[in-house]
Amino acid sequence: MTRLLALIVAATLVLAGCGTTTGGGSNGPRQYKISSNATAKIQYRVLDSINALRQASGAGPLELNAQLNAAAATHALDMAKQNRPWHFGSDGSSPIQRVQRVGYQGLFLGETISETYENELQTLEAWLAQPDTKGVLLNPDAQELGFAWFQESNGKIWWVLVTGRPDAAPQLLG
Repeated sequence: MTRLLALIVAATLVLAGCGTTTGGGSNGPRQYKISSNATAKIQYRVLDSINALRQASGAGPLELNAQLNAAAATHALDMAKQNRPWHFGSDGSSPIQRVQRVGYQGLFLGETISETYENELQTLEAWLAQPDTKGVLLNPDAQELGFAWFQESNGKIWWVLVTGRPDAAPQLLG
């Protein structure tokens, strides 16, 4: 537990130098604004944080997967358009169907979602506090990760994380 807290504190300090905030002070809360050129930094910061936690739990590391990133990005935008965080798309699609649509040939293992004004490490910390989402992050069968978001002009961020395993046979649509 001490190792986890140290990792989160260290990651938060790194994050402080990479994100942009607006507002704050006595006029209201600070808003975390993601710059357009921060995608890779944020994705690898989350990947590194998750892999450190997975190593501590005895699970192997994850690798970013472009197809899973695309599925996550599509769903983040769709949740924003629906204005609700849930695992089904506006067209009724499931997470399995969304990863198949982007051409992912592996086995879908899990999805975590969030609607928040918090940054990615605060969101990751919240996911770790819940047994079901923590299980997705630390699933020892997972080998690949997709992570994306959509940020509204008001600062609200829709986060989506998807995990999979590349060595599985493709799933059939249900």
